Amino acid sequence: MTQTDGHELISVIMPAYNCEATLEEAVISVLGQTYPHLELLIVDDASEDGTPDICRRLAEQDKRVRYIRNKVNCGALKTRITAADNAAGEWIAFIDADDLWMPDKLEKQLKLRDGTDCDIIYTASAFMDDCGNRYDWIMHVPEQVGYRKLLKQNIISNSSVLMRKTDYIRFSPPDESNGDMHEDFACWLGMLREGFVARGIDEPLITYRISARSSTGNKIGASRMNMNTYKYLKLGFFERHFYQTCYAVNGLFKYRHFR
Repeated sequence: MTQTDGHELISVIMPAYNCEATLEEAVISVLGQTYPHLELLIVDDASEDGTPDICRRLAEQDKRVRYIRNKVNCGALKTRITAADNAAGEWIAFIDADDLWMPDKLEKQLKLRDGTDCDIIYTASAFMDDCGNRYDWIMHVPEQVGYRKLLKQNIISNSSVLMRKTDYIRFSPPDESNGDMHEDFACWLGMLREGFVARGIDEPLITYRISARSSTGNKIGASRMNMNTYKYLKLGFFERHFYQTCYAVNGLFKYRHFR
């Protein structure tokens, strides 16, 4: 177990691409954790806006911030793997550069991890729009989710996850997926199928940003990526279409709260 000053070090992974408007607020929510023994790896995926300058400034201001820049745009999966390969901690957490954490997120997750047998710890999610206005709805989560239940709906938000670095690297799809599936969903499902345990904290310890750029076209693309995730997991024809129907129904229920 990697430690700093006698405490376990948690590595936080943040991919960043053209996110100058939201990056600093996301970083502040990480550095302001009540569990301070962390490193934040910001991997800039060859941004073309002011993201690199903000990253460099934040790294100069807080020694816990480590800045890595991809020479070319690689996509979210490869960017997260790059960060995981460079992470010093044995346990990693994820946050997107437009999302926010509550101050006690890591502290509560570590308490649950140390008191139970689990491999993935996730939380409920609150939501906001592009301008930071909060929605009233919260996506609640069960205390535990299994493989079959997760197939029906991915209730494990990427920005809420705490897990072992080695598990993430082992179960993430290969780079050849090229963003054609939900790689994080495939990772969680692959682990649960092999008997790993995922436990949740039903508190909105993260706030997920719903982009106004989400459109019908994007929903269709997300549905296609979901089906490709089932194909990657080698589900049979009827299984794929059954769970895809569940995905669509649950998606309609979820996104009606953001109209």
